[in-house]
Amino acid sequence: MSGLPKCPQCGSEYTYDDGSQYVCPECAHEWSKESSGEAADQQRVYKDAFGNVLVDGDSVTVIKDLKVKGSSSVVKVGTKVKNIRLVDGDHDIDCKIDGIGSMQLKTEFVKKA
Repeated sequence: MSGLPKCPQCGSEYTYDDGSQYVCPECAHEWSKESSGEAADQQRVYKDAFGNVLVDGDSVTVIKDLKVKGSSSVVKVGTKVKNIRLVDGDHDIDCKIDGIGSMQLKTEFVKKA
């Protein structure tokens, strides 16, 4: 938009000015204009498909069959993935899955175990 800061809670770029504060229409987070400079120093919050906060080292469970690109393999529903590592990018999770190997997953397809 027109130079407005991104939401510090969900990272949405669709924030708007509401008097003395900014508002995010996607997660309904509100913060004052004075604290917007501090929000840039915060780290990104990663959430699973159900809104639970994820951190490095968590175990997650896959909630949807996922095709492995470049292979005929499929990561089945209910597959448990241990010791995840969170990274920036399109795919948020780096992990190793037994029988498949190293791969990246999106947080929207997992739930915290």
